[in-house]
Amino acid sequence: MNKIWQAVGITFLTMASFQVWAADFFDETFGNLQEELEVAKDDGKQGIFIFFHMEECPFCDRMKNTILNKPDVIQYFKQHFLTYQVDIEGSNEMVNFDGTEGTAQYLSEKVYRVRATPVMMVFNLEGKPVLRYTGPTRTKEEFMLLGKYVVDGAYKDMSFTRYKRQNK
Repeated sequence: MNKIWQAVGITFLTMASFQVWAADFFDETFGNLQEELEVAKDDGKQGIFIFFHMEECPFCDRMKNTILNKPDVIQYFKQHFLTYQVDIEGSNEMVNFDGTEGTAQYLSEKVYRVRATPVMMVFNLEGKPVLRYTGPTRTKEEFMLLGKYVVDGAYKDMSFTRYKRQNK
């Protein structure tokens, strides 16, 4: 009987060690986006992805639990971008790409005009926004298309809606 419980315990620990969380999607930051931009350049990334969210946002939670925790999503976004989350009600101090200082709440509201969440933005290596998507994506595939839209450079020539239609 003791061997059965050992086998159950080993199986449980093995399964738990392979679980992927949305937290794996996001990189750690001290909130200085100017410094993060230099890291992105040094690491050969194509930009910075920011997920604006709120603690009590059901749409944000759904994305974190059904899309941002998928290994292929994590791998693709980590390959091409530094990925951060910003709580739009947060009181932590931040430095924006242009050196503007303020709380996460101030930058979210006053600089990026985030009113509802989630809002996903991608910034190029000059700190300029190249993509803004408000609301949750419907599927993992649609979210992946957001990344590919930027990586392929399609944002320069067409809207995301058009890009999505062309890539169905």
